[in-house]
Amino acid sequence: MIDVQRLAVLREVARQGSFNRAAAELHCTASAVSQQVAALERSLGAPVVERSTRGVTLTDAGRVLVEAADAIAAELADTEQRITRLTAERTALTVATFASGGRRLLPGALRGFVADHPEVELTILEAEPEDGLPAVREGRADLALAYHLDGPPPSRPGDRSGLDWTPLAADPLRVVLPRDHPLALPGATLHLAELADQRWILGCRKSAGQLARFGALAGVELRISCTATDYDFAQSLVRAGIGIALIPRIGLTDHPELLALPLAEPAPQRHLGLALSRRRRGHRARLAEELAARLTAEAAALRYTRTDGPASPPSPPAR
Repeated sequence: MIDVQRLAVLREVARQGSFNRAAAELHCTASAVSQQVAALERSLGAPVVERSTRGVTLTDAGRVLVEAADAIAAELADTEQRITRLTAERTALTVATFASGGRRLLPGALRGFVADHPEVELTILEAEPEDGLPAVREGRADLALAYHLDGPPPSRPGDRSGLDWTPLAADPLRVVLPRDHPLALPGATLHLAELADQRWILGCRKSAGQLARFGALAGVELRISCTATDYDFAQSLVRAGIGIALIPRIGLTDHPELLALPLAEPAPQRHLGLALSRRRRGHRARLAEELAARLTAEAAALRYTRTDGPASPPSPPAR
């Protein structure tokens, strides 16, 4: 029988990467943490961590245990949340969203939802995907509007993430230039090689690594002037002449002094999506699914609305 308390200690060791940091989080001594892990190894008859002067890393057996510990912790947190909600007078719904997605997609979806469900008490959490997705998995949020960059989505059918991921739309990154920039030609498509001598302003720290990879493919090393955490701030620096910016389409600001242009393929982009818990059930789950459907419709409309140039929306469907 695996001791659940020792499993929780191993989970914290895996998160922190050392016995000392895990002990600080667990409010105990490093020796106590080490003893708990050692006891777990004795009960299993297999090592679960590899110890070194640089910290600890999980063995294959340790990784299997931590996956189980994550699932148990998420299940317990979800159960606690559900019990709390059973005693609430009003139905509560919590939505986690990253800022630019919340600004562009969430208001339109919420407008009709709130009108149809005035009894629902909504809470909106501004959270990047690395925080929003665990919030859904652990029962602290019912729905997360999130994104991922290159690579696979955060969840796939049959995996152990505990999440159902619904892709919404591609969110291509645009190059934002001052209108008087020599390359600011309406309708143009830019190549990164053309921009090798430019100074860059990034509106998100995560886009730095992505841009560096695409720059390497183009054979250029891009120079960064600023890495901001706010797209409006980044675009204000472009207007000030500090450099040019890389901004996701839904983060673009309509300003007469700026022009946003696409990059030639292969071009960096984000992939927007929604996450729901696989353990969802009951009335709250149906409300979360309804709001997810409204967000899906908002994202579908976004595919036909260019923020970097004029476009005609699609004809409304026949009723």
